[in-house]
Amino acid sequence: MEKAWTEMKSSNSWLLFKIMGEFVNGFEQMGLIEPCVSIFGSARTKPNHPVYQQTVAIAEKIVKHGFGVITGGGPGLMEAANKGAQQGGGTSVGLNIELPFEQEDNPYIDKDKCISFDYFFVRKVMFIKYAQAFVVMPGGFGTLDELFEALTLIQTEKITKFPIVLFGSDFWSGLLDWIKQTLLDEYENISPEDLDLIKVVDDVDEAVAHVVQFHSKNTFTPNF
Repeated sequence: MEKAWTEMKSSNSWLLFKIMGEFVNGFEQMGLIEPCVSIFGSARTKPNHPVYQQTVAIAEKIVKHGFGVITGGGPGLMEAANKGAQQGGGTSVGLNIELPFEQEDNPYIDKDKCISFDYFFVRKVMFIKYAQAFVVMPGGFGTLDELFEALTLIQTEKITKFPIVLFGSDFWSGLLDWIKQTLLDEYENISPEDLDLIKVVDDVDEAVAHVVQFHSKNTFTPNF
């Protein structure tokens, strides 16, 4: 057992170089791209779903205001956001990751802006560091992970504050009711002002306007 533990520790040391390499590659490539908005949502949403079409529309309008679009690079609503960015003539970035199912590069990512990762935590750093806003469409665990990562980092002032837009009040209402009633009112685990970090919308133009209005008074910079 002691030998196995020693070998594992040695392997972990070499693993650090692989992790560091992913960070270096990501920083070098993302640092060349103009200010972007990260758009998240389910990989399982089909093109005939209304939310897919709304995601395309949001991305297409976002890029016309000078932003690029960053997604997870896969199918579903990630594909929709990249498609909208491409249709709008803007920068379309895909941060892909190898998964046992669902994930493959969608065809709407700019060929020189498709970056692959092995580690979720490295990929999440890229989403946050180079995003001037998050637009969060209906999604699953991965979408929620990105949402709460950003909320935590803004709340604790580890990153610069940026807009977080939740699209679809019907989808998000149950979670938001729990946050308000349980986290805030019953347990007092968050502060009332923490709720101000979130903007819930049902309209494509309202989602875009919230991002644009926020940045009309702010300078574009990486978030840390």
